Amino acid sequence: MGNCWSHQSGSPGDHRNSNTAPNPNNQSGSIQFSAGLSNTRLIQNGNSTSLGRSSHSGGISRFFGPSSSNNYSTGNNTSTSLWGSETSQASRVRDEEEFPHGQILDVADLRAFTLAELKAATKNFRAETVLGKGGFGTVFKGLIEDRAAKKRGEGLTIAIKKLNSGSSQGIAEWQSEVNFLGRLSHPNLVKLLGFGRENSELFLVYEFMHRGSLDNHLFGRGANVRPLSWDTRLKVMIGAARGLNFLHSLEEKIIYRDFKPSNILLDTTYTAKLSDFGLARSVNSPDQTHVTTQVVGTHGYAAPEYIFTGHLYVKSDVYGFGIVLLEVLTGKRISGIMFLCEQTSLSDWLKSNLLNRGKIRSTMDAKLEGKYPSNLALQLAQLALKCIQAEPKVRPSMKEVVETLEHIEAANEKPADNTHNRKRVNLSRVVQQHGRPEGG
Repeated sequence: MGNCWSHQSGSPGDHRNSNTAPNPNNQSGSIQFSAGLSNTRLIQNGNSTSLGRSSHSGGISRFFGPSSSNNYSTGNNTSTSLWGSETSQASRVRDEEEFPHGQILDVADLRAFTLAELKAATKNFRAETVLGKGGFGTVFKGLIEDRAAKKRGEGLTIAIKKLNSGSSQGIAEWQSEVNFLGRLSHPNLVKLLGFGRENSELFLVYEFMHRGSLDNHLFGRGANVRPLSWDTRLKVMIGAARGLNFLHSLEEKIIYRDFKPSNILLDTTYTAKLSDFGLARSVNSPDQTHVTTQVVGTHGYAAPEYIFTGHLYVKSDVYGFGIVLLEVLTGKRISGIMFLCEQTSLSDWLKSNLLNRGKIRSTMDAKLEGKYPSNLALQLAQLALKCIQAEPKVRPSMKEVVETLEHIEAANEKPADNTHNRKRVNLSRVVQQHGRPEGG
């Protein structure tokens, strides 16, 4: 659903089309849940490619196999029934600690919010609670009572997306997001806490992501934007990779299709969580392709095989990951990198700059101030190169990407450990020669 629950700055041009009203019984549709993204949707009709607003079709009701009822009431009250229970009480608790490696719940564990509750949480949707606006609605910051938070004498901060009543795709988008995040639990996927439907208005309630999006940290401006350190960038990319790997490891693999910095949200500890499942599709095997007559996604991040043929593979996500990794290393948007490529390919530009020991320092993000291990930066650049290969089959799987990143992370931690060990050895020598130091 985009970076809708974090305060962002950017252009409002990232919307999806609503040219055709969806069938409300079809759990499909695209989702634009943005606080103002700086990217533009990619559309391809026939042999021509254009930038602008887009729509797509395709069901997602089969993503998780047989489950409880997914019907909903068409009335204007709050007795919405999506899972065979009006209160949507789950048999399990969606908790990151309970499912550290991810889990598909048998029943969605979502709370049905009333309009009165959401009005109270946002002070009647007051203007100062607005986090951002997107093509399908406005996002508000709210505060609700939560059992755990109440014991601590505080409320629970949430993000509420209020869908525009005039949106022809509202119901499809609402049901699509509920169908995905209502039953998926993973530390690197954003949590959908609940939903609401009353007086022809639709609501989605999420956990609030305090650090905003990766996009804002990489490309945002202003006093509140702090450059990410090398260690934090590595942590964010590992978390995002684990989220993608979880989606790809399911029995019915989920192709995320819109991996980009604005869809990677960060919590208080900079843990990365994927958002926006409106473009996602499922396939039965990694080699199976989802074919579409209309290409949707975000310009620069969509894989070449998808742009030119409409064929979407699991490894199409890997291409997008490689592009974001390039942006994290250079601090430049992919559009800017493509401009620098001129007559050469993106792969050749990467080889000539990030994989060139003589140029890597001038190519890396200046906001890092040179505070990174150059040998590990080269390894990340090599991983990015593997991910953006033109042929999907030669790209690594996300499992392999995660393993590579974890290996780099382990190597990144060794210098600090060695320094600590050297200090202990030196201190031991001082003690042996001069007795215990003062204050010891």
